[in-house]
Amino acid sequence: MRLTSKAPPRPKTGDELAWCPMAGVVTREAYFETGLDVLSDLGYGGLKLAEVCNRLGVTTGSFYHYFPNWAAYTKELIAHWREARTLRVVEAIRADTDPHHRIESLIGEALALPHGAEAAIRVWSSLDPYVYEVQAVVDQLRFDIIFESAYEIIGDERNARYFAAWSLYLVVGYEQTTLPRDPETLEWITGQMRDALETGRFTPPPGSDQPV
Repeated sequence: MRLTSKAPPRPKTGDELAWCPMAGVVTREAYFETGLDVLSDLGYGGLKLAEVCNRLGVTTGSFYHYFPNWAAYTKELIAHWREARTLRVVEAIRADTDPHHRIESLIGEALALPHGAEAAIRVWSSLDPYVYEVQAVVDQLRFDIIFESAYEIIGDERNARYFAAWSLYLVVGYEQTTLPRDPETLEWITGQMRDALETGRFTPPPGSDQPV
């Protein structure tokens, strides 16, 4: 049966609800989500205390209630991004025993990433060793879950690695390009990749030692 590339909507996490205006209270999670919004809209250079506080409608006093200084906030922001956008996602997807479903869910999550924020974080990682370490962990976690799922489908380690690398290269390139980001084009490309995996184009013929 042919699968579509859109994953069903998932319930909002506590972190996502925390920054919703309906919540009525600014929490520390609100600062993290707003920080990611600033990164998406303005890039790494636009991530400033005044911008975060202005978007939340709070004073700097509220900020310092949660964080001792700006450096502590930015370090926790990156940790939050790793936890909310990768660790929790990988854990939830890995719990699914069907590798076909896992690939489908991974595509849905990739399409839903805050691509502007992710691009800004990658720029940030070239300037800050700690951010670079977190970025490397995130890249590896994403690669590993794609590789594991593809390997279960095609049963060939080398080609599963090629598929995982192709997937990661695609998302990173999409985020870093200077061309306008086109979500429909990204969705179409990921659909072609999924179809190639599902129809056996990554499965080597019997006795072959060459990559597909």
